[in-house]
Order: sequence, then C-alpha cells, then structure tokens
Amino acid sequence: VQLVESGGGDVQAGDSLTLSCAVSGDVFAVRDMAWHRQGPGKERELVASINYSGSRTTYADFANGRFTISRDSPKNILFLQMSSLNAEDTAVYICLAAIDRAVGMLDHWGQGVQVTVLS
Repeated sequence: VQLVESGGGDVQAGDSLTLSCAVSGDVFAVRDMAWHRQGPGKERELVASINYSGSRTTYADFANGRFTISRDSPKNILFLQMSSLNAEDTAVYICLAAIDRAVGMLDHWGQGVQVTVLS
C-alpha cells in the first residue's frame, strides 16, 4: 500500500494551494482519512479529517474557514484545499488513511509534502 502526496510547493502569503493524496495497492477499502502537518521545530498536529462517505469532516481551529478537506472515494484520493495561507502554515503535510486489507484494518501514513509560505 502506498500513499503519495502531491501539490506542495512555495507560495506567497495569502495564496491558495490544493494538496492531493493518492492511495494505491492491494486494499479492500479506504476508511477514514486525514491530513496532519509538522512545522519546523514543532510536533505533528491534525489538520483535518474526513469519514469514508465524506459526510463528516473535522478541522483544527487554525484550519476552520480556510481549509477544506474532501475525497474522491471511488478513486481513493484525498484532497486539502488551503486558502489565505500564512507563514504559520509552513510545514510538511502528511496524509493518513485507515485501510482495510486482508490482514485487517491498519493506519498508513504518506511520506509528506512540503508547503512553504513566503511572507
């Protein structure tokens, strides 16, 4: 199973950016998914999560109103639309997925994608 994030890069403060996370491999189903991030010198923190159907989402306070999490369940792709970015959003953004496999339900992490907001 692989989780591959894309869409990161360097942006200016106030800009928008959309991240993607594609799940591939031998899976029965991808259940809840989430984005975490880890800024320089900081601990990893939850950004947003979404359930299997996309009907329920949760956001960290800093993400509320600026970020939108969504998914394309048939294609097993997770998205994070980010707007009004600021320097505090500079971090490695990491995808997390709870995946149903033959061996059972397991959490899988992606490698992460760098987002740098230039002020």
